[in-house]
Amino acid sequence: MTFWIILVVLCLVAVLFGAWPLYKTSHRLSPLLASVIVFTVAFSSGLYSYVGNPDAKSGAQQDGLPDMEAVLASLSQRLDENPDDINGWKMLARSYMTLQRYNDAVTAYERIMELEEGRNAQTLVDLSLAILSRDSTPIEGRTAALIESALALEPNNPAALFYSGVAAANRNDIELAASRWEILLGLSPPPEIRGILEQRIAEWRGEAPPTGDPAAGTPAAAVAAEAASSDAPAADPDAVVTARVALSEDAISSITADANVFIIARDPAQPSPPIAVSRIRLSELPSVVSLGDAQSMVAGRSLSGFEEFELLARVSLSGSPSATSGDWFGTLLVRPAENNSVFLAIDSQVP
Repeated sequence: MTFWIILVVLCLVAVLFGAWPLYKTSHRLSPLLASVIVFTVAFSSGLYSYVGNPDAKSGAQQDGLPDMEAVLASLSQRLDENPDDINGWKMLARSYMTLQRYNDAVTAYERIMELEEGRNAQTLVDLSLAILSRDSTPIEGRTAALIESALALEPNNPAALFYSGVAAANRNDIELAASRWEILLGLSPPPEIRGILEQRIAEWRGEAPPTGDPAAGTPAAAVAAEAASSDAPAADPDAVVTARVALSEDAISSITADANVFIIARDPAQPSPPIAVSRIRLSELPSVVSLGDAQSMVAGRSLSGFEEFELLARVSLSGSPSATSGDWFGTLLVRPAENNSVFLAIDSQVP
């Protein structure tokens, strides 16, 4: 749960930075502007997956990155044959959002909601954001109802709390907006994000902003422009390497169930023990994963101390970090000083 809280709140900071300069001008925090900035960042990450890293090779396409349209076509065909595959629909929906194919994303999220019988809070939020992006409308009517339904199912859902606060502020219900964001503060966001939330809440409540705000003195417009124009995956500032991890067309066609995905940094000369490890779920792909010294496995053996290491992403069908027959994986040699933002395709299978 902590991973999701940090991940979602980190994504929301782009919205805060981007919306604030316009809010200062119009005195109205527009949810449309928030959505545009979020998905502009997502699209820039997707664009990087196509052209951003000439050193990243995959078995599917040695002279470039995998053909995303072919991957989507393969996934769509798989869903035609297995229409109840929730994880497949989630991969398809996230891919459509990254490519700004919002109408298709809405259709995919509607199908997911149907399969889950409307009981997954995050799906309700994702569907609401897809509709907002497609229709360019404020958070009201059905989109607001979806977010409130998400909060009824999961009162501490970070994305639902954030967007319900935006919606409340837009209809001048400042008390509710502040209350929702105060709950978000209680979920222990990173310090730099906490400062931004505290500043907005203080202004809504007519109080002086807290001292020591790490965001104080930061030109919000400049930060927003930097985030929107970046051509690399969104990264943890303490990360040694940030990788956008995705399945190849063959992997998507072969894997039929959710599983653990281990992202491992290891010394090619001494693969065991690994230097650093992170874990996500297959249903979260495509995803941006950061590895740094915080993920190091052995004290005194920090990832930042290596000039070169192998980055491995493995879908573990058994649930174990150790490779077993049938697992899908992808690997890449990383030199952080030359390029610390990479694309890693999971495109090979353990015999």
